[in-house]
Amino acid sequence: MSSIECDEAVRDALATDLNGAVEQLVQTYQDRLYRFALRSCANAQDAEEIVQDAFVRAHKALTGYCEERIRAMALRPWLYRITLNVARNRARKKLPINVPLVVKDETATGRPQQEPVAAEHERPDAVLERAQVRTDMAERLAVLPERYRVALVLRYIEDLSYEEAAMIVERPVGTMKSDVHRGLALLRKEMESCGGEGW
Repeated sequence: MSSIECDEAVRDALATDLNGAVEQLVQTYQDRLYRFALRSCANAQDAEEIVQDAFVRAHKALTGYCEERIRAMALRPWLYRITLNVARNRARKKLPINVPLVVKDETATGRPQQEPVAAEHERPDAVLERAQVRTDMAERLAVLPERYRVALVLRYIEDLSYEEAAMIVERPVGTMKSDVHRGLALLRKEMESCGGEGW
């Protein structure tokens, strides 16, 4: 099922039986929103709280919407926008922190899972080099102004369209494209200033 079909199914369920579909809403979007929140705050516990708060706010808002409005809404961007707003509110109360680019899933034991094993034909030094580039990029991404960091995360890490990303940050599509372009330029400059290869 594509993400568009998935969005439609959840929207239809919410419009038909809001309270009965809350679990489906949470199961469908909790992992995506958690990854997004974690990139905003770089703290697993804070990210969990951000997502929980976002779902509570979303449910509260949905109770005031009529069935037609729920069926017509862009659900995924709307949820990302709520999550972004919650993360921003929490960030105003805290100092800036580093933002991971790669999120590791945790098993039931609470321990991080091992990274997937590279294909046998890949040399270990190449794998290590790519991991270092990802780490370096995550560190450089973390120091970008929020406007550009959020634009890059939504567009390239969360793989949202420009239109969806623009809805989340409540800016015109052209402005979102500009923010992504400017963010990429700043990220390249950061990487080059630290001796990174051109990419």
